[in-house]
Amino acid sequence: MSAITADQTNVFPRLLDLAYPSIERGEGVRLYTTDGFEVLDACSGGAMVACLGYGNEEIVEAARRQSEQISYMYFHHFTNELQERLARRLTDEVIPEMARVRFVSGGSEANEMALRLIRQYHVDRGEPQRTRIVTQAQAYHGALFGALSLTGRQSLQSPYEPYLTAHGHIPPSTRRFDPSGQAALDELDRLIAEGGADSIAAFFCEPVSAAALPAYCPPAAFWEGLAERRERHGFLVCFDEVVTGMGRTGSWFAGQALPIEPDVVTGGKGLGAGYFPLAATFCTQAVYDAIAGGSREFEHGHTWDGAPLSCATGLAVLDFMQAHGLVERVRERGPALRDELEAAVGGFDIVREVRGAGFLLGVELVDPRDGESLLPDELDAAALVDDVAFEHGLLVTSTHSNADGYTGDQTLLAPAFVSTDEELGEMVERFAATIADVDARLKEALA
Repeated sequence: MSAITADQTNVFPRLLDLAYPSIERGEGVRLYTTDGFEVLDACSGGAMVACLGYGNEEIVEAARRQSEQISYMYFHHFTNELQERLARRLTDEVIPEMARVRFVSGGSEANEMALRLIRQYHVDRGEPQRTRIVTQAQAYHGALFGALSLTGRQSLQSPYEPYLTAHGHIPPSTRRFDPSGQAALDELDRLIAEGGADSIAAFFCEPVSAAALPAYCPPAAFWEGLAERRERHGFLVCFDEVVTGMGRTGSWFAGQALPIEPDVVTGGKGLGAGYFPLAATFCTQAVYDAIAGGSREFEHGHTWDGAPLSCATGLAVLDFMQAHGLVERVRERGPALRDELEAAVGGFDIVREVRGAGFLLGVELVDPRDGESLLPDELDAAALVDDVAFEHGLLVTSTHSNADGYTGDQTLLAPAFVSTDEELGEMVERFAATIADVDARLKEALA
């Protein structure tokens, strides 16, 4: 198989000890390396982005037409009809609980913009002392320093801590630590009391977790308690839906299924579906009104914000999803897919839980000797799963989170929405073969 190592390239790779397979093309839900090896993509490009698969001619053609007319203008100086149409359709048809949207290039930028918006909201309302943000500890919000500060995961923040803002973090209310959600609410209360309620700017979280804790959602009691505390203390709630937005969990945005409405929402990945970088930060009318009645200026922005080419791509993605009923497809097919995955791998000793929300699936791996404990850190079972899956011609994404202290090795599957039943079945079959191999290898290593 064609692969490129760090000493064979001018690219600065993420992992210098990894030989990276070189991908030549994609067709539907399959990738092909330069020497023809086929990979069934069960993770939408590896980062949960390519939700419409590869080679979608309608989207490619829409981008081509727009690039011939005008591909770029600077948001600071102009607007354009593509941006106006996409904003109007998203707030009318997709996330009507939000009133305004600012387009950016990626999820990290969207979350960075949300931080700026939250801060300006409180300053313009005359409460500049609200500077503290509370987040879920086991999460991921992006690689920019503001977004990286939001996570409570030491494994990600080190060695950048001198550059990061200190925020409060509550542990995830998982079955292992807090199945009712009350412990998380108690910790939230402690953090609120620690610096005073009027110091809290926002609670920032993933409504359904993605890479850091795949397909996990706190119980309803937690969200109800969060809504009550927001009302009482006056902070904002921001949902990071960079992964879960645009249909991934079976509704346009995952938060729409929860007993709470956020004030700010970020979205990405599925907005451009891998055909062009596109993400967004949304806010309610009340948040917008605070800026409109205050400074009347929201300075924050990036070079490609609202560019015609990115917005034309977003409109084509939205058109395709609606024309083919793909959000409904994910909602209807998701529960059975989770059941099929559970039936295929749930019997292995290293599998503790299979979770699912639409086409976002999580598999929790544990020590096979007791079926409960985290696997020894030095085994790095997550990397083993990814490597063995690739040997079986399957792309999945796993996380080795032992160092964070909240969870262990997890594997995420996030198929493209256009995957057929046959292709989904093949993904489950190849993943079951992967887990069988990993189960055997880990038991041998632990013997």
